[in-house]
Parts: sequence; C-alpha cells; structure tokens
Amino acid sequence: MFQKTYSVGGEHELPVGPLGIIPMQGTHELATLVNNHLVTMRQSLFSDENSLTQHYLKESYVISASCPRFSTGDGKGVIHESVRGYDLYIISDVGNYSCTYKMFGQECRMSPDDHFQDIKRIISAIGGKARRINLIMPLLYAGRQHKRVSRESLDCAIALQELEALGVENIITFDAHDPRVQNAIPIKGFENILPTYQIIKALVNSEPDLKIDRSCMMVVSPDEGGLTRNIYYANVLGLDLGMFYKRRDLTRMVNGKNPIISHEFLGDSVEGKSVLIIDDILSSGDSIIDIVHELKQRKADKIYVGVTFALFTEGLDKFHDLYERGMLNRVFSTNLTYRQNGLRKAPWYVEVDMSKFLALLINTLNHDDSLSSLLDPTEKIHALMERHKAMNK
Repeated sequence: MFQKTYSVGGEHELPVGPLGIIPMQGTHELATLVNNHLVTMRQSLFSDENSLTQHYLKESYVISASCPRFSTGDGKGVIHESVRGYDLYIISDVGNYSCTYKMFGQECRMSPDDHFQDIKRIISAIGGKARRINLIMPLLYAGRQHKRVSRESLDCAIALQELEALGVENIITFDAHDPRVQNAIPIKGFENILPTYQIIKALVNSEPDLKIDRSCMMVVSPDEGGLTRNIYYANVLGLDLGMFYKRRDLTRMVNGKNPIISHEFLGDSVEGKSVLIIDDILSSGDSIIDIVHELKQRKADKIYVGVTFALFTEGLDKFHDLYERGMLNRVFSTNLTYRQNGLRKAPWYVEVDMSKFLALLINTLNHDDSLSSLLDPTEKIHALMERHKAMNK
C-alpha cells in the first residue's frame, strides 16, 4: 500500500523536482506499467488540481528519448522534450538481446555494451539541465565481472565510476552478483534490492496448498556464492537450509569459467520434502538442472526455483523436459529483464511483477524520503506467512 500522503505546501517536503521517466530501448513495457502505477498513486493524493500540482499530477511521466544510429553503426542520444529542473529516472535493461540496430545494412543485436553506451548517450543529451539523474539498471552491467583474477579487467567498477563522472546521483539495481562493487563509488547512492517478498508472494499465490514448515520444506542454496541470499529465505520462512558446492576443474577454462565436475550436497535429508532453490541469475540453467537431478536422487518431493533474472541463454528445452518428467514444478522470475516469448508461455514459469514496487521506489526517491521500509521486507513476509498458514489450517 502507498502509506505516506504528500500535501503540496503542507508538512511534507515537495518533490526534488518534476518527475520524469526515460525508458531506454527494450524497457518500454516495464516503464509503461511503472508509469501507470505512479499516475494512479499520485491521483489518489489530491481531490482537485491547482497550479502547484501541475507538474505533480500528469497523465504520463514518461519523457520521450531515443538513440538513433547512423548507417555505419555510430549512435547518438536525443531527448525530445525539455528536462530542465527534472528529477529523472532512466530505466535500462542491459540484458535485452531482442533489441537491434542496423549497421552497413546488417541487423545487429544489441549487447550489454551497446545498451550501456546508450545510457551514456542519453545522459550526455540531458546536458546537465536536469536537477538530478537516477539510473535504474536492474541487471547490473558487467556485474559478473566484479573481481580481478590475475590479469583481468574490472568492468563493473569502471562502469560505475563512468556513471559517477557523468553526474548520476543514484544507481538502483537488483540482486547484484556481488554488491561490494558499490565500493567503487562510495559517495554516490547505490541501492541493491532483492525481490524476496515478491518471489515468496508469487510462490504462495501459485501454490496455495503448499505447506511451508520445517517438516515439509527446505531451502537449498545452489552454490556457496548464493548462501547469504538463501540464509535469509530460510530464516524468514522458518525453514532448514541445505547447500550444494561446486567441484570445478581448475586446470582448464570453458566459456570463460572453470567447468563443474560435480555438485556436492551439505545438509539434512530432503526426502519427501518440497525444496525452494534461490539464485540471482539463471543463465544457461545447467547448474540448476544438475541440482534438480541430485535432489530427485535424494527423493525430494516438489522443487521450486526462484531467480531474479531468468535468461535461459541455451534455450528452454531441457526445462520443458524436466517439467514433463515431473522433476521440476515451478520457476519464478521477475519482469525486470527481457523474457523470451517461449518462457512467458511455459506452463512451469511464473512471472513476478516488480512494476508496482518500482513505482513506490521512484515515488519515494522523488520526495527524498527514506527507503528503509521498502528495502527490508521482513515484516511484510511474516504477515504474508501468517495469512498463508491461516488459510491452510
């Protein structure tokens, strides 16, 4: 619920500036949902319009902008309306590979590098006229290249410092692979948000008869890197925790990483229990598939997978097969990045809508208010669990 009431000229502060949302290529669907929530929220705050609210109450907060390309592939950023004095929120999905551009007559798919360059172009087109620039980048650019091993580049840190130099005040991302990358820009706002409440809510809504207690269910971390994330789920749901760790062949590299030899399990028996596996990114899905097989060999009952970003870089066939064989029940993922059409239609896929949360986040930041209640979902999850248990008595 939208809990705080803002009154123009009253006890609460006015917004930082008129609100503007700039959706980058490939984010218009999400931006439209966010904009619709914002319009509804703000219209509910005022019974009538006056001159003080002309920039506050609008039919749309979306600012028209584009990044056209020359035939050689060179691009530029263009803002199609005034943004002077605005509090701007640029929304970018650097993982949206469905976006294309023409170069020498060839249709080229946009890579994360292309999306990031377009962000910089739009900031350049703003030309310092906005009051504040905020970047909502759910899938953090170069987030998986967060640390240096031997002679490697530190792409994520360099990208964050570029954004800082361009005048970005706040960067909002979701489930960063390693949130410590914010150390690269210690005096700028960096919010790393987890969709924990929304994923749990989607789970209980899609599986209303699911028994969530220690005797019937466990949380399992797919690797040691996701342990902190899964510890929180286990604690807030009151469940036991298990963990797989990956034995890798450190003598060779395949597709930029050491190949996995096997998955070893640490934890109590999963026999007869439902299992919830939580991860940040489902990339190829091979690790999850291996873990599902391992859990089924250990006689686990239902298996649910919750991820922030479901990429499926190697297609969906293996997951269709798991579902048809009764080995996988549901995959939950947010709408914060591009989802291929086949995934959205899959009977085992449940989409977790984050648009209302983003609208609340933007509205709160626009008023320079505390985000604490939005960033810590523990109380909301406990209340949700109480309702779920009451329904299953």
